[in-house]
Parts: sequence; structure tokens; C-alpha cells
Amino acid sequence: MLPHRSQPIVAIATAPGRGAVGIVRISGQGLAPLATALCARALRPREATYLPFRAAQGEAIDHGLALYFPAPHSFTGEDVLELQAHGGPVVLQLLVARCLEAAAEIDDRTGQPRLAGLRVAQPGEFTERAFLNDKLDLAQAEAVADLIDASTETAARSASRSLAGEFSREIHGLRDALIHLRMLVEATLDFPEEEIDFLQKADAMGQLEGLREALSRVLRRARQGALLREGIKVVIAGQPNAGKSSLLNALAGAELAIVTPVPGTTRDVVSQTIQIEGVPLHVIDTAGLRDSDDHVEQIGIERAWGQIETADAVLFLHDLTRADATEYIAADDQIMRTLGQKLPQQVPVIDVWNKADAAPNGPTSGLVLSARTGEGLEALRHRLLDVAGWQSAPEGVYIARARHVEALRAVDAHLLGAAAHLAAQAQALDLLAEELRLAQNALNGITGEFTSDDLLGVIFSSFCIGK
Repeated sequence: MLPHRSQPIVAIATAPGRGAVGIVRISGQGLAPLATALCARALRPREATYLPFRAAQGEAIDHGLALYFPAPHSFTGEDVLELQAHGGPVVLQLLVARCLEAAAEIDDRTGQPRLAGLRVAQPGEFTERAFLNDKLDLAQAEAVADLIDASTETAARSASRSLAGEFSREIHGLRDALIHLRMLVEATLDFPEEEIDFLQKADAMGQLEGLREALSRVLRRARQGALLREGIKVVIAGQPNAGKSSLLNALAGAELAIVTPVPGTTRDVVSQTIQIEGVPLHVIDTAGLRDSDDHVEQIGIERAWGQIETADAVLFLHDLTRADATEYIAADDQIMRTLGQKLPQQVPVIDVWNKADAAPNGPTSGLVLSARTGEGLEALRHRLLDVAGWQSAPEGVYIARARHVEALRAVDAHLLGAAAHLAAQAQALDLLAEELRLAQNALNGITGEFTSDDLLGVIFSSFCIGK
């Protein structure tokens, strides 16, 4: 372990601001003297005790519950002390300061510097220690943050499944099958003089195909889990007064954007995250696309194009009441051509015809709706789910991240290469072994058996302090 990871740490574990209860958490080795100094008595392991938390001169900072978890039976695998006090920011800061002060006093008295390094924890450091001490694997550790950040009920339930180890068990199952296959290949390489063909006798090709089928199932569910975590960015675009702001308000079920008959009312980006069947969609309303001499409106239009260029999907809104106007049609065609130039081919552009209540004789193709009355909104919601790629039943999905999906795709690519080398048999056994090794490394990167310190830094830095 790096030196800073062996130091005891302390932090406020509850969210910033005022609350009924606040928690100060300490983790490290040999915390029993610190617990006695703070509580003026020894604490029984894993037993909540109501008592005063003492300042240096013996007066009470606050009264609350103290819990002491000796190593290794704690969240981090180290000694953990939790002080549950009233949730005022000043009270909690006083408790943190007292922890730092008491640790220094103990070291001065005993001459042992074990607690001298007590410091305020970095973001995610408690969970990082749980990972480093084998209390959680990396996928479970990430699920802790995903559970906290979940924006929908479905995402929260899926994160809970990952935290419980469901995703990790799938990965371990793939890894075990891969290790067995590697063993067969290595045996063939190690004993070339033997006439027994280990690979044919053990049906290595059949095992490899079965492994790829199992991987495909895990990858499909991981994609769904990543979608639950990340959602997709949907940008509403179109000419002024097509009803973009009205559509955002209708999808969100709230008056978020100003709606007027005046063209160019929306001059800045307005966004809202909604959920459809538990899938988060980040919907963005933008300024109407047109040529304008108004400097402020020009800035809004530039921002609109900036949002469009980073979208996962674009709702191109047409105005049915102007569908027969030559000038309007020409402007729509120009916008479509520009969209084709600016957007990657894989980003879908969905044609949506608005104001069906005012012009009932709309086109037979595309989505026809009325943002004002709500007609056609349900069909649009289902179309957005299709675009997002949502397929699985929510109860079977575990949360996943983009890096997990990328790792599983890398495994699939290596297994595909392994299948080609296996078909060549003896002429390519070394290459087969290498592809299988690389596939296992990619799997191990998901759960953390093979992970760089740089990646750990990126992952845990996104956590909140105290977790």
C-alpha cells in the first residue's frame, strides 16, 4: 500500500448542509484509544452507545451515538469509528477538529506515531480502502457511487444489485470458464511431444463458442445497465415557433421553458432530465434555428448547434400549421442538410410534426403530436426508448458503466481472434494463448484484479467526500 493509504482518515459522511443527523466517520488502524478520548469510555464493538462527545477540556461538544467496528469486520476492513451527532455543519466541523486534535494528543502521550497522520479523507477514500482491503471488488465499489447518484428508481435498484455482487458474479463466471480454456491451451503448448490432442478431446472450440455466447448475454445486460446509469442526451431542434419549448414542458410535465407566440423567445439552452420506464433522458430545448441579425439570438443559435453536435438523438420539430408554406419548407430542408453534415451517421434524427390539434391533416410518415394537448406524446416516448436501445426487463438489469461495456467488447474481440487461431490449431497456438490472456486481463479490469493506479484515481475521485 502507498504511504498515504496507511494513514488514518476522518470525514463528515453526510451531505453538506443542515440536517437532523450528521455522521463523522474515522477509519484506520488502532482507533480504540481515539474512541476512548472522544467518548470518555471504552466502546463495545458493533454496539450503538448514546453518550457525550468530549472536547479537550472535558465539556460536551454534542450528545449522540458512537459505534466502533474493529478490523477486519468493518466497511473498510480497518478499525472504523462513527459518531452520529446533530446535523449542524458547525457541530460536525467541531467533531472533525476534535478528532484531529485528540489523535495528536494520544501520540504525544504515548510516543507512538500511529495516529499522528490522521487527516481529512479525500473523495471516495473510504470506499477505496474497502476495495484495497478486499471488502468489495471494483465493480461493487463503483456501484456504491452509482447507487448514491441514481436518478431513477430503476437505476437505484440496478445499482443495488451490482453492489450485492450480481454483476461481479457474472464476470467471475466468465473468467473461470476462460481460465479453464487457457489451461487446456497451455497444456498443449507445454507437452507438444504428447500425441494426445488436449484441445480436440476437451472440445475447446465448443467451450470457446459457449464462452462467447455467455459473454454476449452479459454484454447485452451491461449495455442496458450503462443506459440506466448514463441515459441519453436528446436535443429538440427546429425553426422558431415550432413548439420546441412546449414539447419540453409536455415531456417534463412542468412549465420549465417560457412559451410565447413571439419567434426567438428561447435564446439559451434549457434542459431537464426525465425518465421513461426508469431510463433517464436528458432533454434539451434550444433556440430556433434561423438566420438572425440579433446578436443575442445569434449566440443562442450557436449554442443550439453546439448541443446538437454532442447529442445522442435529435428531435427535429416541424410545424404542421406551416407545412404548406414554400419558405418554411425550404428552411426546414436547409436545416436537415446541415444536420446531415454536422452529425455522425449513428446519431438518429427523429422527424416530429407538432401542432396536430391546429392542423389535423398531417403527414402519414413521422411522428405526429400536439405538445399542447398531449396527443402523440406516448408514441414519442416509446420511440425515444427504441432509439436509446432499451430492451431488457428492469428486474434483470444490473448497473454498469461505459468502461465495463468497453472492456466486455474488448473481451469479445479477443475471443473472436482466439477462435480464428484455434481453427488454425498447431500453427497458431501461441497466438491463441495470447488472445485468451488479453481477454482475461480485460475481464480482470472490470472487477479490479488487474487495474492501474491511474484508473483507480479517476474512479474514486468522482465519489463524494466521506464515502
